[in-house]
Amino acid sequence: MIGKMVVDTAREAGHVPVVIARSVGVDLVTGTGLDAALRKVDAVVDVSNVTTTRRRVSVEFFGRATRQLLQAGGRKGVRHHVVLSVVGVDRVDFGYYAGKRRQEELVLGGPVPFSVLRATQFHEFAAQVIQRGSFVVPVPRMRSRPIAAREVARALVELAVRAPVGLAPELAGPQELDMPEMVRRLLRARGSRRVVLPVRLPGEVGRQLAGGGLLPAGPGPRGTETFEEWIERTGRSGR
Repeated sequence: MIGKMVVDTAREAGHVPVVIARSVGVDLVTGTGLDAALRKVDAVVDVSNVTTTRRRVSVEFFGRATRQLLQAGGRKGVRHHVVLSVVGVDRVDFGYYAGKRRQEELVLGGPVPFSVLRATQFHEFAAQVIQRGSFVVPVPRMRSRPIAAREVARALVELAVRAPVGLAPELAGPQELDMPEMVRRLLRARGSRRVVLPVRLPGEVGRQLAGGGLLPAGPGPRGTETFEEWIERTGRSGR
């Protein structure tokens, strides 16, 4: 989703995006096709992802993919490596976040000048949550400042065309919200009578999520589209 938005945003801004994906014969994990794809590329925007909560799977994917991308970028003279990360990735010890931390470590120590943009959860995350379950929708207790994915895509493209900044200020949305309440609002807007079941994850991770570990730690850019505006814009479909 965010990759398509980045490509569309770059194209609308007059740039010529090169898609790096298995669907076009390029594999980040093995490195197949990377050198050819990065030929004459000025900047890379890495929004690659793996869907997992398992620490080992996340660390392995982001470690391999990031190393391949950085090494190929170094060989081909890429001037700027931009990566999307997560606000709170260094404060919440979630399995998936361990992989994102590994990704950041590799970029910070890699051969290509870089910018790392940490962003909060997308508005779209609420729509992904309701795809799970049946009549009862389990939703993790977590506080965030959610942001529209298209605003994150715009910020990534704007970063890519400027000089590398290292760790950029954290990007967050305009409102602080609880994820269960976001899901309830979306279900109501869609006319659904499904029941939201707030679930606190066990242990320290649950405490960190519910206690604001995913909120920005300092000042930084803020998106403008509220969650309610996002629901209205997407026609209640989530697309």
